[in-house]
This record gives sequence, C-alpha cells and structure tokens, in this order.
Amino acid sequence: MILVFDVGNTNIVIGVYKGTELIDSWRIATDKDKTSDEYGIMIHYLFQLSNLDMKSIKDVIISSVVPNIMYSLEHAIRKLFNVAPLVVGPGIKTGMNIKIDNPKQVGADRIVNAVAAYEKYSGPLIIVDFGTATTFCAISQKGDYLGGTIAPGIKISSDALFQRAAKLPRVELIKPGKVICKNTNNSIQSGVIYGYVGLVEYIVRKMIQELGGEDVKVVATGGLASLIASETNYIHIIDKLLTLDGLRIIYDRNKEERIKYIDGQE
Repeated sequence: MILVFDVGNTNIVIGVYKGTELIDSWRIATDKDKTSDEYGIMIHYLFQLSNLDMKSIKDVIISSVVPNIMYSLEHAIRKLFNVAPLVVGPGIKTGMNIKIDNPKQVGADRIVNAVAAYEKYSGPLIIVDFGTATTFCAISQKGDYLGGTIAPGIKISSDALFQRAAKLPRVELIKPGKVICKNTNNSIQSGVIYGYVGLVEYIVRKMIQELGGEDVKVVATGGLASLIASETNYIHIIDKLLTLDGLRIIYDRNKEERIKYIDGQE
C-alpha cells in the first residue's frame, strides 16, 4: 500500500491506496507551527482509528503548495515509515507536457489534478479546483497542460468582506435560496455564492471558447465544488478524489525508479 498527501494552504488530505483502490482518507488542518513529532502522532492516531497497519505502507508521495510545512512533514514520514517521500516537482514523471512560460511556477496540486482528470476523463477539459484559491486549468485533446486562471477562493472572498466592512457579519457559506434577500446575512450569502457562480461561468465560458468550443468537459473538485456546481450547468463532473487519484497515478508512473531507490536504501 502507498500513502498520499495533498498539502494545501487550509487542509492536508491524506489517502491510503491498495493498488488503484482508496482504502481510507482523512482531512486535517494545515498547521505550519506543528513539529514533526506532532504530525507523527496525528498520522499514527489516524491509522489506529481506521484499524490500519502502518507497516503495510511501502512508500509515500506528497503534493504540496506550502513549503514551510515540508521539513516537519517529511521528517515525520521518515520516522514513521522509514522512507523519504516522493515529492511532486521538477524531475518527476507526470506523463504530461506543461506548455506554459515557466513550468516550475505551476502549483504541484494543479499538475496532479490535471494528470488525474486527463487519465480519467480524457481531453479537452477544464479543471476547477475550489480551494483556498480557486484554480482553473485547461488541458488539450492531446493531454497537454495549456495554462489557466487563479481567482480568490470563496471563503477568502467572504472573509475579506467581513474583515474590511465593520458592520457586516461573518456568515456561513450556504445558499440563501433567493437573490433578492430580506436580511443582511442572506444578502451576503447571495452576493458571495451567486456572485461566485457568475465568476465561474464566465471564466469557464471564455476558456471553452479558447479551447475550440466543442466537447470540452468541465471537472470540479475541492471542498466547495458541490455548492457551486449545484447552481450551474457549466460543471459536468464533480470528483472529490481527483487530487488523491492523481497522486496515485503519478506514483505509478515513477514506481520503477522508486522501487530501485528503496531497495538501495535497505
């Protein structure tokens, strides 16, 4: 079995794969101040909670957009599993041609999502990842990564309104049911959520045009994907496991080299 880590600015999503099957997964808060021992204790507890044997983990792969956390997390993994994790970045085989000005600038999570989406759904396609930032990625018919767009995430937008407008309260991100609202809380929810639907639809529509306008699939992932997808016909597929599956696929494409590396360490 392998262990996969998707390290985002807000959450770390962890998955255990046996072959192509996801055995279990967990979501924990990203905390730059945690030590390697604290991460180790947390990972150990999650395995105990799910009645999984840590000795069954043969290798680990990480995708991270939070550099400050990597020392503690990698050190914890080495202590728990006696292996240096494979980290998605330059030099890793992805099977995807990155056709942008500087491929090193693309977030690891975006590449992982692109690899998974193309493998599972083929191209051309657009991937919308509703995370701390909302990212839009375009993949060609041939499977080339063409670039995309980055927008502030829904929660960031809502929090900014609360922080900058003294009389406006922080609200839960749920649909109010109407655009014309009768109170302040619902009015904020309406503006943030339905306004964000408009943002998504406009960007997706423009990207579809630039991709040629025909047979473009739109795949959404991330914690708030369902909230936005329920209000638009522009999102065709919701895949909450996209990033974890992408990590498993990329690991498989590097498996031969990893086996040689691990054998050399023993």
